[in-house]
Order: sequence, then structure tokens, then C-alpha cells
Amino acid sequence: MTKELSLEEVGRSLHSNAIHLLRRVRTEDSAMGIGPAQASALSVVVFGGPLTLNELAGAEQVRPPTMSRVVEALVREGLVRREINKEDRRSVKIFPTDKGTKIMQEGRTRREKRLIKLLSQLGTDEIRCLGRSTRILSRILVADHS
Repeated sequence: MTKELSLEEVGRSLHSNAIHLLRRVRTEDSAMGIGPAQASALSVVVFGGPLTLNELAGAEQVRPPTMSRVVEALVREGLVRREINKEDRRSVKIFPTDKGTKIMQEGRTRREKRLIKLLSQLGTDEIRCLGRSTRILSRILVADHS
């Protein structure tokens, strides 16, 4: 019989395990050939859509000058491009290039394969339980954006 965990214990355990799980699958990112800060910013642009530099800095929780250096490196690598913001011509939007999109999609596939390999060690009931858990987490995240 398993002991019921308190809200605090569940929160601590989820936090710790989420970090360790992400670190484990993130090891696949080295194949992209770019650093973690660049990979993270590129991911936001590829999977979240074009953003201004300030929006991207906010999403990545860094200051605009820091994000400017990250974006500059991504531009030099041909992974993103800057375009005049049609809504505010004083700013630019950051768009992924085909090369940047391809690198991120391949990276996501590698991380997912690594995660699936880890999950393959589980039984059917555990997989079903994790499936329910992911739907609950998605609901929490959607509610937090409201």
C-alpha cells in the first residue's frame, strides 16, 4: 500500500523529476551543434512563431541585450532571420529559417525517441497513468496562461 503524498511532496517530487527527465533527454541536443541558450531561443521561435526581440527575451526570461547576442549568433548560423515588424516598423521580428526549423524538428525527434526509450521500460498501467498525468499537466499549464 502506498502512502498518500501531500500537495507539497507532490510539488517537490514533480519539480525534481521534471528537471532530471529534461536533463536526461536534453543530452540529445548536442547533436544540433548549437549551445543551450541558442537551442532554447530557436525552439521558441520555431514552435511558437515569429516574435519581436523583446517578446523572445520575455519568453526566455532574459534581458533584451542578452537575447540580442543569442539572436545574432543564430542569424550568423543561418537559423533565424530578422524582418521589419509590420505592426511596428521601429522593431524587428525574429523568424526561423528552413535550416533552423529542420534542426529543431530533428532535435525534438531525437529527444522524443530518447524519452520513448525510457518509457518503454514501464508497464501498460504505468503508461496509461502517465498519459492521464500529461493531460492533467496540460490543463494546469493552459489555466496558468489565462
